[in-house]
Amino acid sequence: MTDERFTAPFWDERYGSVTRIWSGEPNPQLVAEAAGLAPGTALDAGCGEGGDAYWLARQGWRVTAADVSAVALERAAAHADPDIADRITWQQADLLAGWAPEPLAYDLVNVQFVHFPSALRGPVYARLAVAVAPGGVLLIVAHHPSDLATTMPRPQEPDLFFTAEELAASLDPGQWDVLVAEARPRLATDPEGREVTIHDAVLAARRRS
Repeated sequence: MTDERFTAPFWDERYGSVTRIWSGEPNPQLVAEAAGLAPGTALDAGCGEGGDAYWLARQGWRVTAADVSAVALERAAAHADPDIADRITWQQADLLAGWAPEPLAYDLVNVQFVHFPSALRGPVYARLAVAVAPGGVLLIVAHHPSDLATTMPRPQEPDLFFTAEELAASLDPGQWDVLVAEARPRLATDPEGREVTIHDAVLAARRRS
C-alpha cells in the first residue's frame, strides 16, 4: 500500500490548505546547472507550484510540468505570466503509479526534492532517466542525508535521503557521462530564524549521443 504522503489526495489537501507553499522562485541548483544549456524541451517532474517551470520557460525552454496534485497544477497555471504561459504544458502524473514520460523526448529532465523511500525511488528515477534525449541532461537534486543533523525541518526517516554519488552509481556508464555528483552547500534559515548551512545532493548527467 502506498504511503498516503505520496498520494494526490494528500498533496491536494496540503496545497488547498494555504495560499502558497513555495516561494515561486526557481530552485538554485536548477539555475546553477541549466543556465548554460541551450534551450530545448524540458520535463519538470514534481513541479509543484511551478517555480522551476516558469524559470525554464523564461529562458526559452518548452516545458512539460508534471505533478501528482491537480490543485498545485491549477495554481501554477493560473499564476504563469502571459508571456510564457504558452511555453508550459501542465500535466497531472502520479510517478508512483507507473506514469512514464515519452522515452528520449526531453533535452532536460529536472527532478527537484522528490523524496521517496528507497524501494520506490529507483524505479521512478529510472523511468524519468529514460525520457532524456541523446545529448540531454538529467538533473536530480535532493536534500542530502547530512541535513538530518541540522535544525532545518526534515522528516527523520533516513530511507528518504540519498547521495548524488549513489544515484550516479546507478547510471549505465556506457550511456551516461556524469557531469556533477556532489553534496553542494548553501545557506538557509531555519524556523527559529538562524542561518544554517545545508547540503543539496546534486546529480547532473548527460546521455551520450
